[in-house]
Amino acid sequence: MNKKNSLSATSVISDFKEITKMRLALSVVFSSLAGYLLGVDTIDFKTLVLLAFGGYFMVGASNAFNQIIEKDLDALMDRTKNRPVASGRMSVNTAFVIASIFTLLGIIILYTINKQTAMFGAISIFLYTSVYTPLKTKTPLSVFVGAISGAIPFMLGWVAATDDFGIEPGTLFALQFFWQFPHFWAIGWFLFEDYKKGGFFMLPTGKQDKGTAVQVIMYTIWTILVSIIPVFGFTGKLHLSIVSACIVFLLGLGMLYYAIQLFKKMTAQAAKQLMLASVSYITLVQIVYVIDKFIR
Repeated sequence: MNKKNSLSATSVISDFKEITKMRLALSVVFSSLAGYLLGVDTIDFKTLVLLAFGGYFMVGASNAFNQIIEKDLDALMDRTKNRPVASGRMSVNTAFVIASIFTLLGIIILYTINKQTAMFGAISIFLYTSVYTPLKTKTPLSVFVGAISGAIPFMLGWVAATDDFGIEPGTLFALQFFWQFPHFWAIGWFLFEDYKKGGFFMLPTGKQDKGTAVQVIMYTIWTILVSIIPVFGFTGKLHLSIVSACIVFLLGLGMLYYAIQLFKKMTAQAAKQLMLASVSYITLVQIVYVIDKFIR
């Protein structure tokens, strides 16, 4: 009996991780916290905790709504067929209750930080569930909408710290916005056949071709350029030292290397390497930004 209860508890925890996409949610929370540290003058740990929980609830809600909407399509793909709703382990009603509670908790918690933070969090959920998700089976432009939603967390942290939206959070938004394209196109490339089963259009040309690979390179270059803009002093209170800008630039060249390799090789393996490089890039850039602020 105890063994059964233990298995049941393990299953519930596992499904909770799946319905909220815990690893993705934690990476989004990390971006938000990095943005907060960049914007704040004096760290308020209460706000930091609220931002972490509020951010997780908002991302978890978006992912839960997404899995409800795409449950039939998820069941067709190897990558997603074992998700709680798609597999039938969790009912649509249960998932909807979780998503709704998470939405309310997320907005309320972020609202206690300030109104603008709650507003941008709500916009992110709306775009992800009501625009990006339905467009995924209709047009590759869905990635553009998804990039808007995905770029909000980094700037959200700055807004949480300052209750202000200006050039600084706009720059953080632009950095993560351009980064989304090579990142998601890399995923769309190496999972092309699986996405095809669900009828998802993720690549800009709809194919694993040179046209897509060229656009991956172009957006990688844009990402690098935006990431070093703060060194030139055009971005208000968001600064970057020359040394840190050089480090960020070198990290960008590393990502660009893998983008060029995708163009040369045109393989799923090259796309997977680019995806891993892109994750390393955005994480390390955010760390460099934060360290640079506190050691300058």
